[in-house]
Amino acid sequence: MAGRAAEPEVIWARPERAGRGPKPAYSRADIAAAAVRIADADGLDAVSMRRVAAEIGCGTMSLYNYVPRKEDLYELMVDLVSGEYDLSRGPSGDWRADMLDLARQARGIMRRHPWVIRVMSSVYGVSPNALRCLDHCLACLEGLGVPPGTKLELFGMVNGSVMVFVANELAIAERTRSVPWSAEREQAVREAYMRGQVMTGDYPHLAALFAEGVAPVDDAEGAFERLLGRVLDGFAPRG
Repeated sequence: MAGRAAEPEVIWARPERAGRGPKPAYSRADIAAAAVRIADADGLDAVSMRRVAAEIGCGTMSLYNYVPRKEDLYELMVDLVSGEYDLSRGPSGDWRADMLDLARQARGIMRRHPWVIRVMSSVYGVSPNALRCLDHCLACLEGLGVPPGTKLELFGMVNGSVMVFVANELAIAERTRSVPWSAEREQAVREAYMRGQVMTGDYPHLAALFAEGVAPVDDAEGAFERLLGRVLDGFAPRG
């Protein structure tokens, strides 16, 4: 494959243009935006070097002069959507509130760009927008009395929790689109079946749960807030 390096390299360390010669016809931002448009419309599997090249109007082999590998293309895409975080307000002085704000923003980004969960990786954490977000996070956590490494773990756990939550949301939405009945109708049928099974006596702990009036969680917003609150509780200093 043209441009594939024999050793690891970071796309951000590669000059976008040489010191001499004509200005490149396309920028990394142009290429990333084209790839994101394709992924948003048709999914990540639709993103290919050939299709991105066609989208921006250049030859496939020419695109490799800008982006040596498809993995680099994914990194450009992740960085571009990471730029959707609004970090303009700065730390509020309340680290919990700030982390919840970042988590809510992350959820919005992942829902707008469902493909990003498949390619998001700590490997891509060195991109400009990723570093900007991480630095903002650490600024928000300055008042939290825990070691620096623990702050990085907090950031990772919050991001990972959001990814898992959104992945489940997207799976449910995909399931709903694939069947000819409503989500409410399916939920009602499944709940009725589950209650019937519980009444057989084979599941005493579930029966006790139902006897207390505990219903399946169907409040996604509330569940998201509770999940993140419990994650953050685990990092709060003990008095």
